[in-house]
Amino acid sequence: MASARTLRCIKLFILVALVPVISVSCANLKQSHPLLPTRDYEKMIVGRLDAEYVGTSNCVSKCHAHDKISDDFGHSIHGEQIKPETGLPLVNCESCHGPGSLAIAHLSDDTEENSRLKKKCDTSKFLDIMNLPPQAQSLICLKCHSAASIPALAHWRSSVHALNDVSCFDCHKLHQGPQQKVSRDQMSEMCFSCHPQVQAENSLFSHHPLREKKMSCVDCHEVHGSTQERLLKGNSIKETCTRCHMEKQGPFAFEHGDVTENCTNCHTPHGSVNNNLLNASMPFLCLQCHTGHLAMETPGLKSLFNNRCTDCHSQVHGTDTPSQALTGRGTLRQ
Repeated sequence: MASARTLRCIKLFILVALVPVISVSCANLKQSHPLLPTRDYEKMIVGRLDAEYVGTSNCVSKCHAHDKISDDFGHSIHGEQIKPETGLPLVNCESCHGPGSLAIAHLSDDTEENSRLKKKCDTSKFLDIMNLPPQAQSLICLKCHSAASIPALAHWRSSVHALNDVSCFDCHKLHQGPQQKVSRDQMSEMCFSCHPQVQAENSLFSHHPLREKKMSCVDCHEVHGSTQERLLKGNSIKETCTRCHMEKQGPFAFEHGDVTENCTNCHTPHGSVNNNLLNASMPFLCLQCHTGHLAMETPGLKSLFNNRCTDCHSQVHGTDTPSQALTGRGTLRQ
């Protein structure tokens, strides 16, 4: 019968012998071994397993109905991305519409005959993009942009837009010119189509200059997703506002406590009937938190000031200057 020491030696020998085998197995598991070529995976993604990729040039050479679209695409940010070793674009028509061999199968190699007979490619053989669910539409874009557009799309899947069935195609119109996205001049109208309340507020007397085309919605909101409330770009409401209103940023020696983090305590950002986007007119806005001033107009008579508070308190966002009722040390005079 083997001693305990001998058994320990045998176990140790077996363990040492198996280490290389275990290491090799783990290394193999970490390696990429695709079951199918990448092109076959792409065909699965776009939903056409019975078609083949033919390239944009082959499609356009047989069907000239899309020449304007093809020219715009060639001058777009997608069409300008060329893979150096091949000279081919990284993105072409088939990247979104799927393999095109079936779409041009009925066309003749004689392009003049196709033009004379007004024969066009059969678009029904392409992926029916516009009738896909919004989430599937976005997946067509995300198969490339989930990696290439980080951090812009890092929060897209959990964003309020994605959760409310908004797809990339609702905002990005790839065939309306080489820009492939709405211009800043058109952005507010596009956003208003889903946010009519914001449009109504922006039509009020006091508003941010969206109608005047001096700013756009994306100056404050990260439309692809944000960790902040209401898709704000800043880490807080005040940080978002002080990107433009830097004189209100502070820090100040004498701060207005209610506005140190949330500007909307006093202001409504999209529009108001009051000056300076105020939630209420003065002095009623200030009287919601502060009691009114008492002043000696005549001996023995005290009355309430009813004028605008900012006539005297002009630095309502904060100041480094103490008021007349305070000494330089910040203590009330006796």
